[in-house]
Amino acid sequence: MHTVAVASAQPEPVDDVDAVMLAARVLVGVSARSVAMVEEVVTLPQLRLLVMVESRGPLNLATVADGLGIHPSNATRACDRLVLAGLLDRRDNPADRRNLLLELAPAGRELVARVMAHRRSAIAEILDRMPPDRRRALSKVLHSFASAAGELPHRDVWALGWTTSG
Repeated sequence: MHTVAVASAQPEPVDDVDAVMLAARVLVGVSARSVAMVEEVVTLPQLRLLVMVESRGPLNLATVADGLGIHPSNATRACDRLVLAGLLDRRDNPADRRNLLLELAPAGRELVARVMAHRRSAIAEILDRMPPDRRRALSKVLHSFASAAGELPHRDVWALGWTTSG
């Protein structure tokens, strides 16, 4: 006589680390899909640069290079391409004429806003599929998790293509 295993209605228990790894995989997927929306316009490194400038306001090239952890010559080339694409503006720094300031052009601001709106929408859709009590609990748990992790350095946030604003 053969017995047939019946699938349980409840998923197998997962330890805390595996649960966080699974959630991280979901969020990485959300990020990847948002980047894919604009991959014909900008590369991931260019998007990171735009997000950094959007998050911090006008920056000079040295700050961009340092913030992204790249050589200043690479930052210059990336900025040149973004200026030519109409996504970034360059202007003289009134406080130090030896430096130029970089800020988003309207098209760059729109591109970053579109990527972030896509991420927010995708996350909202996932949350909407959760029971309300679990959703409220998740919010508290995620705040606690982020707090336990400490402040994520701005360099790390930009490296992941996330803004530092809400």
